[in-house]
Amino acid sequence: MAAGNVNPFNVSDSEEEAEQRQDGADTERSPSDEVQGHSLGPFSPPAYSEPAALLSSNRTSPSVDGIPASAAAVAGIGGGSAAESRVSLDAIAAQLLRDQYILTALELHTELLEAGRELPRLRDYFSNPGNFERQSGTPPASKEQGVGPGGPLTVQMQDRKRRKKDAHLRDRAGSISTLDSLDFARYSDDGNRESDERVAVLEFELRKARETIQALRANLTQAAECEIPSQERKNYKSSPENQEPIRPLEKRALNFLVNEYLLKNECKLTSITFSDENDDQDFELWDDVGLNIPKPPDLLQLYRNCGHSLPLHRDTVDVAVSVDPNDLPGDYFTQEPVQQTEAIQQQQQEEVVQELEYQISLLNSEKKSLAEQIKKLQSDIQVLQRNVSSDPTSAVKLTPSKEDTPCGKPPLDNGQYLDIRGVTETDSSSDANTTKTSTTTATTDCTESTTTATQPHRDKLKSQSQQGKTSVQFDQPNRKLSPAFHQALLSFCRMSTDSRLGSEVSRIADSEQSVMLMLGRCLPHIVPNVLLAKREELIPLILCTACLHPEPKERDQLLHILFNLIKRPDDEQRQMILTGCVAFAQHVGPTRVEAELLPQCWEQINHKYPERRLLVAEACGALAPYLPKEIRSSLVLSMLQQMLAEDKADMVREAVVKSLGIIMGYIDDPDKYSQGFELMLLSLGDPSERVVSATHQVFIPAFAAWCTELGNLQSQLIPSLLTRIEKLLKQGEYGLDEHKLHMYLSALQSLIPSLFAVLLQNAPFTSRAKLQGDVPPIEVTRFPRPASPLQDVATIVGSREQLAVLLQLYDHQLQHEGTTGWDSLLWVVNQFLPQLIEIVGRINVTSSTCVHEFSKFFWRLCRTFGKIFTNTKVKPQFQEILRLSEENVDASAGNGILTKATVPIYATGVLTCYNQEEDRKLLIGFLEDVMTTLSLSHAPLDSLKASFVELGANPAFHELLLTVLWYGVVHTSALVRCTAARMFELVLRGMSEALIDKRVAPALITLCSGPEFSVRISTIPAFGTIMETVTQKELLERVKMQLASFLEDPQYQDQHSLHMEIIKTFGRVGPNAEPRFRDEFVLPHLHKLALCNNQQTVESKRIDIATQLFEAYSALSCCFISEELMVNHFLPGLRCLKTDMEQLSPEHEVILSSMIKECEIKVENKAIGEAQGSISIAASLVGEDAKTKFLSKMGQLTTSGAMLANVFQRKK
Repeated sequence: MAAGNVNPFNVSDSEEEAEQRQDGADTERSPSDEVQGHSLGPFSPPAYSEPAALLSSNRTSPSVDGIPASAAAVAGIGGGSAAESRVSLDAIAAQLLRDQYILTALELHTELLEAGRELPRLRDYFSNPGNFERQSGTPPASKEQGVGPGGPLTVQMQDRKRRKKDAHLRDRAGSISTLDSLDFARYSDDGNRESDERVAVLEFELRKARETIQALRANLTQAAECEIPSQERKNYKSSPENQEPIRPLEKRALNFLVNEYLLKNECKLTSITFSDENDDQDFELWDDVGLNIPKPPDLLQLYRNCGHSLPLHRDTVDVAVSVDPNDLPGDYFTQEPVQQTEAIQQQQQEEVVQELEYQISLLNSEKKSLAEQIKKLQSDIQVLQRNVSSDPTSAVKLTPSKEDTPCGKPPLDNGQYLDIRGVTETDSSSDANTTKTSTTTATTDCTESTTTATQPHRDKLKSQSQQGKTSVQFDQPNRKLSPAFHQALLSFCRMSTDSRLGSEVSRIADSEQSVMLMLGRCLPHIVPNVLLAKREELIPLILCTACLHPEPKERDQLLHILFNLIKRPDDEQRQMILTGCVAFAQHVGPTRVEAELLPQCWEQINHKYPERRLLVAEACGALAPYLPKEIRSSLVLSMLQQMLAEDKADMVREAVVKSLGIIMGYIDDPDKYSQGFELMLLSLGDPSERVVSATHQVFIPAFAAWCTELGNLQSQLIPSLLTRIEKLLKQGEYGLDEHKLHMYLSALQSLIPSLFAVLLQNAPFTSRAKLQGDVPPIEVTRFPRPASPLQDVATIVGSREQLAVLLQLYDHQLQHEGTTGWDSLLWVVNQFLPQLIEIVGRINVTSSTCVHEFSKFFWRLCRTFGKIFTNTKVKPQFQEILRLSEENVDASAGNGILTKATVPIYATGVLTCYNQEEDRKLLIGFLEDVMTTLSLSHAPLDSLKASFVELGANPAFHELLLTVLWYGVVHTSALVRCTAARMFELVLRGMSEALIDKRVAPALITLCSGPEFSVRISTIPAFGTIMETVTQKELLERVKMQLASFLEDPQYQDQHSLHMEIIKTFGRVGPNAEPRFRDEFVLPHLHKLALCNNQQTVESKRIDIATQLFEAYSALSCCFISEELMVNHFLPGLRCLKTDMEQLSPEHEVILSSMIKECEIKVENKAIGEAQGSISIAASLVGEDAKTKFLSKMGQLTTSGAMLANVFQRKK
């Protein structure tokens, strides 16, 4: 490079001597020494640099350290005669400029200026802009930058100042924070990692620091190496046929300027297309082009300045100081330099020197800090690896060792393959020597430390290769053919080594790392060609390669292939992928799981196929045990929360809830409790039953276990749900949201096993619970059947044997020792149960759903806590409230405790828990007392009805209910008998016909035989229900006779309430009753009652009967009614009812008129249809006769085709 430049200070030897001296310097030292700045020869310039490159990139300058280079120069110039004569400063400056140590010369010039001893040689050199101008397409500086002596250098200094300021505003080695480069643990709000997890973090930071240093070195080295001497550039410019190819850096710079121009001129679509076609470049940062290259003006400015750039005055002069005139060439002459303003020159030179000194100090400090950081990280890694090296199989090595560090990014598999391409033995040896030489030459670009570090690894590979070569011997023919002839002869063997596949086939890996590299290259090409149904067979291969491959980008690509292996994976395929992910996580450790697997999940979170989103949801749960704890409680939890709230597929949300449950089993951040509670409520409110079921089976038990560890189960979780139930009841005075009530109450019900486990684990006897001796087994029916294994108390406690010991001590403690000091049990007895009973008293008793939910809750609570707890703690609190006496019933206000939901919930939720004789007697006695008390107090019977409905749904309680009702049938009070008669209607549905025939019908007949008309009237709904549900003819006839006696007996003719009850019953049971009973009994008697009502003189009774008849006829109009009944009974009854409604209710009369018209149309249509039907039947008979004759004629024919044709000929 030095020989190619025009040197104005022509005091050096001839060009030939300079080239010889340069070649000699190259043989004496390696380029690695140049990079480090250690010069082996006194005047050995870098062969790849030029002044402009050195000024714009002082990192590659050998004079970064400043003084050592100049000192070496001084030592070289002085040589052995340093003691005899003092070397002049001008000679030193001349030698520095000749050998292109520009920065050292600039530093010397600055020091001499400060000392007042300025050298004309240095002053003239640095004041001449032509010595620093790049001969490229970049135009001269713009007006704003200024043109003049030192102009380009000043521009470069200003550019550096601007980039230095920008550097303070961003991280020194920052990058765009994408998911695969983001260190989640660093930005997590959950604290620091434990000591055993710091190994991976330190290794990650060390690897990032090394990659940053390597990238900076590569950019700067590439920029320096790609420079071409100015003389060569002039040759290319003068001869158009010798156009040089575009360099990578030039292409990137032009791409950046073109993209910038397109954006400024609103060509956004073109810019996007251009960016896509050059996807290997970042168009947002000029530093991506090259850190050591100043940004040129935009394209418009370049175009405007390209044709009229100002020529710079480049007069030069050679001046010799302290040189013998005889040593000068004959044509040497001097020329007076152009006079420049001394003040401007001095100011510009001072700015240049200050900027360079600042850059040098900045780079030196950065270099020292990076070296100290690397040493510290390496020492920390060594210390921590010694601490965790007890399990070498589980250790994860993320940082490449020194021998694996690439220099200039050579191929990792270089030298690790057996090349099987067809060559002879002689050629192989010569190629090996050539390869060795080229490898040695290439490695001279690396630093001396890297070369030294990689040498053992190369020796190892070389020895392995030599062993492989010596182990295989081939017989050589005893021929004298030339190697060229052998090679030409073997060329006729057709082998494909030019293609990608041929290249892979021609090389056989001879080490584990080479196999991994080969698999990483080949698998992306293999996967698309495998059938979809069989792609799961590739999962082990993909995972093994992704686990062991040294390149992060290749590992990321392989994991991307894994998650996109199957378009819509089914359940079995998803399980296989998840199994592989878990195996991968167990092998590589939490840091790589976070950095490599989680980004794949994040990419698939909004995939259009639900099966892929389902895979993500399941993977979050499966990988939870292998993730860093901060990531579990932050990123993964947020991902699952987003999917639960936004995903539309039920199966995906179900998997999300299960994975959330797994996360709750591993989370340990108390601050996440509120988020977990909100997730529980969100899951319970999901519209899908699958999601709600998964919440009860997985999420709630796991969340309850965590709350138990935090101590929040009794202090926060359960009280929060009770508070929400109370608030819901307050807001529901005008309409209760039963869905939300069911949601909260079902959550409480799922928490019962965890609450009981807390009681056992915090009991006074827990310390005595030891597995010693024979422990009685737990009864099968001791606990309700759990919804999932997580709700099994034995699973929560630890084992069934441990639970048996605890239960034995628990029963003994309750029965003999009491609850003193048992805080968890006292909370249940003194706070939880009273609050629940108070809530129960505020429920609307007519809401069968609410009564059923609370009954089920109390039943599970009592069964879980045991019989002793129920008898001693639960029943007394209910009995204290339900004091059975008439004074407890406020008939006027209707707010007595016996009229509320407390009665059915206590009867069905508490008293039915255990089915022994004493328990049944207690239930029977309670119901009898409630029935008697409410009847005698004239109170509403809603609570008693709710009890009978809830108990009647279970056939096991039918006998018990009939016992209670028989008590009411034989009671002395008519009020109690009336209540018993009305209760029969509620228990008949679902009861067996045998029981109705033997127990219910006799009881009803007994009640009808009583003297009170009110009791007889009360039995009519029960008789109607029998007609609706029973199919036994004898029983139906008996009921029919009893109802006929009510209608036809003269003593009931004036019983208005009886007629009302019968009509109401007919309207209720008529559509569902047996058709024969409806046709022969219900419709004729309704007709008679309508006729009688026309003659009713009391208007109030007439309107009551008419209203009930209207309801009954409206219900029966939907049934099939024969034409005879329609004409004889249904239409006449409607006409009679219309007569009443014309006078009493005109709005009903309009509806009746339309009903009558529809019935008349039906009758007419039936008559017309029957007439048409008779005609069609006659026509069909005639047609059948003709058809029979035709077929008989056809059957008489033989198989002759001519005879068959004669059949259709016309007779003549």
